[in-house]
Amino acid sequence: MAMELLNAGATVQVCHKETKDITQKSKSADVIIAAAGVANLVKSDWVKEGAVIIDVGINRLEDGTLAGDVDFDDVKNKVSAISPVPGGVGPMTIAVLLENTLTAYQARL
Repeated sequence: MAMELLNAGATVQVCHKETKDITQKSKSADVIIAAAGVANLVKSDWVKEGAVIIDVGINRLEDGTLAGDVDFDDVKNKVSAISPVPGGVGPMTIAVLLENTLTAYQARL
């Protein structure tokens, strides 16, 4: 994803859950793509007002419910857009996977 964004002319900063000063780094982002594999890792104090969040993470909690890497309830009133979990990027991922499978099959004919 970082390479796709760089190719599109975006300035990209890649962080992981152990990045030092991650709160300050994420606060400067216009767009946050969260894919850390840690439920509710990103809180509202990590996010600047009006940011866009794409939550790629999906985590099963102890009670059996699903949660993303972003604490949806904590950030939803601060951001301009956020993808839900479940039902956000998952359907798009499946659609692109199916499209790529069809393209690969057609290429072998």
